Amino acid sequence: MQWRRHITGLAFSFVFIVSYFTNKFVLSVLKFTYPTLFQGWQTFIGAVLLLLCGKLGWVEMSRITRSAALSWLPGSFLFVGNIYAGSRALSRIDIPYFFTLQNSSHVVGYIIIKLLYREQNTQWLKFSGICLILLSAICLPLCDPQFDYSSYLWAVCHLLSVGSYRVFQVHNKSSNLSDFEQQCINYLFSVFLLALAAHPTGDFMGALEFPSLQSHTFYCGCCASALLGFFLLLATVKLKRGLSLVHLEVWVFMSKVTAMFLSPFIFHMDFNTRSLSCVVISHVGEALLVYSDRDSHL
Repeated sequence: MQWRRHITGLAFSFVFIVSYFTNKFVLSVLKFTYPTLFQGWQTFIGAVLLLLCGKLGWVEMSRITRSAALSWLPGSFLFVGNIYAGSRALSRIDIPYFFTLQNSSHVVGYIIIKLLYREQNTQWLKFSGICLILLSAICLPLCDPQFDYSSYLWAVCHLLSVGSYRVFQVHNKSSNLSDFEQQCINYLFSVFLLALAAHPTGDFMGALEFPSLQSHTFYCGCCASALLGFFLLLATVKLKRGLSLVHLEVWVFMSKVTAMFLSPFIFHMDFNTRSLSCVVISHVGEALLVYSDRDSHL
């Protein structure tokens, strides 16, 4: 029924917003800027819960073959780059600006498809959206009153990973892995790689001296972020299976706009007219992309 689809979309939107707010709270307010440990904890809990749900039959997961897992490793590398660089960027960039930069992953995906897959069909509505997103991302560093070079550099790494991962996920035909199986490989590979990187990056020793290590708020925030990340996966897959990809894009767009509207009421944020203009222009461009995808599927 139609009302069930709306409930699924609203559940996805709620988990999406609360998940980003929780991560922002731990990274910015509590200042736990140790991404190998923070993301390692999230992916570890996600892997445990996903394997447990698969064992109990609550989610559909088949046995993953070695060849399928190896063929998906490039995607797992991009996934690690996505979450690691995303944590670095989100810890010091306000949520509206973070989403504005993240939107540029559409530009990355567009360029990769044009260069590698020789896609000839050009929709002018989509191209206009891409131009608006790119323009706003280029102008935002010049307008952000709290511009920080290293944070924006991590944001660039994040959007490159997100755009490349999105293309790889769609065009990788070497394995027939489901969404849950892909994410299970991502989780397990992330735990392994982030655990190896925890000591060389100094995150492990730094976390031992973290001032809020004895705070109940810190532990509640970390536990909530891990659980919300897993629930977001479940909501995303359910929404994707129940609706078309275009409808999923609409719900993601609406969730991001809602999160951006609410974030100034929850987190301190410095902004000006020019920076807000970049945010608005970027999401107008994203709306054009969603609308162009809708037209292409009609």
